[in-house]
Amino acid sequence: MFKIKTISLLILIFSSQYLFAQEKKIEIISASSLDKDELLYPDANILKGSIEKKVHLRHDEMDIYSKNAIFFQKKNKFIAIGDVLLKQGDSLELKCDSLNYDGKIKKFFSYGKVSLINKMTKLESNELFYDRNKNIASFFNGGNIIDSLTTIQSEKGDYLIDIDKYKFRNDIIIINPDYTIESESLDYVIGQEKTYFLDSTKITGDSYEITCKRGFYNGKLLKGYFIDNAKILMNDRIIKGDSIFFDDNIKYASATKQISIFDRNEKLQILGEFAEIFEEKDSAIVTLNPIAINTTEIDSLFISADTLYSVGDKKNRIIKGLNNVKFFKKNMSGKSDYIQIDENKGLTRLIRKKLGNRDLQIMSQEQINQINPIIWDGNNQISGDEIILKENVKENKLDSLIVTNNGFIVERDTIDSNNYNQIKGIKILGKFLKGKIRSLKVDQNAEIIYHMYNDENELIGVDKALSSSILMKIAQDGIDEIIFITSPEGMLYPESFLEANEKFLQGFVNRENEKIKSKSELFK
Repeated sequence: MFKIKTISLLILIFSSQYLFAQEKKIEIISASSLDKDELLYPDANILKGSIEKKVHLRHDEMDIYSKNAIFFQKKNKFIAIGDVLLKQGDSLELKCDSLNYDGKIKKFFSYGKVSLINKMTKLESNELFYDRNKNIASFFNGGNIIDSLTTIQSEKGDYLIDIDKYKFRNDIIIINPDYTIESESLDYVIGQEKTYFLDSTKITGDSYEITCKRGFYNGKLLKGYFIDNAKILMNDRIIKGDSIFFDDNIKYASATKQISIFDRNEKLQILGEFAEIFEEKDSAIVTLNPIAINTTEIDSLFISADTLYSVGDKKNRIIKGLNNVKFFKKNMSGKSDYIQIDENKGLTRLIRKKLGNRDLQIMSQEQINQINPIIWDGNNQISGDEIILKENVKENKLDSLIVTNNGFIVERDTIDSNNYNQIKGIKILGKFLKGKIRSLKVDQNAEIIYHMYNDENELIGVDKALSSSILMKIAQDGIDEIIFITSPEGMLYPESFLEANEKFLQGFVNRENEKIKSKSELFK
């Protein structure tokens, strides 16, 4: 190792600048001294700086400052060592412990406490590869990015400087005061806080969690669009859809195509093709082909309607169905204009649209019964102005039934299907056992038409009677026993004594053709 005189250093500096003018060569702008060590660094010049002045190299509008540098002039390469500072253009600045640069291909590796600053963004890593041809910086063993209030960590990443975009891969975490993002692959636009998801991703806010495999999120506008296994959790509701739009400003989400809303507290799921969720109102609405499924250990209830709502917090949540409501469960089905389910209280209400005074004046009882809420339980058809089903909440079983007005029960005769047994009254009370109606009590102005048979299944006659209260016991195959709570007025008529219209109570309507026989009918 030997010392080169000052004159030799100057000659080397000038020759490095001008000898190969036709090619862009690395320039030595300044150095305090120059040494050689052919054993350690063959064909290299060892450039050293001083306390007052660092080694300064330049190549194609890029300046590098360091304590020392190993300069391979023939190969157009150098290694900058110690307190390295790189500047390119007006805004890009890189700091590191050491940097290995190849001027022929305009690429370098930087090592040790690497910090790349461009405009308002800072990239930190232990190692960084930089391709000046493409203006792309890459890290492979962990990186940390700071963009305004957002911090990003990733195992691997590429920084596309010309378009201010990062492409991150593996173990990505984005931390912002308003949200946190975890992902396996995403693109991030600097300054705009726009994030494009390309693999499994989870976004977490104060009151929501979103997962997807592909999508987009604008961190400044707090809006996003998500597809491919998209799912959002809001207010104990899990919402899935082929696509989900989310606006955190107004606490709103919408889902389209093959959507499902699952209520974790009530084991309720709503399916459909379009849904809207309003977090602050604690409500969800499905307006396109909605189906609600309430699952229990014993049975599942399926409900369809033009529109289905889930409203209220977990302690006061109510399910509402509007217009063309149909429901089906193992032993029962029904129809109504509206349905309202309060799981916490165990109440289900089937409601008819309110009729105006004029409607009530001009409509016959048959016409009203034709549009009244109705349920079918076995062979029994039960209708009225409103039907209420009560559940034993602890046991999760149906307990009782109430028809509040214009109650009407119809049973097709099990022996002669041309005949119909009928009971009507102002109010009906029913009791369930193992999910099936086992008794029906008709109160206030109760009327009955019942076909009676002998042991040989021969028709004895038709019993027509009035009573203030009538109790029916229901067996597996139909009405088993009729009990008049108060003395009835009426008699048993031979069938031949009755005109055709006398075999039916006023308001009788046979609605068997409307009966829902399977859950698949709700999906049509």
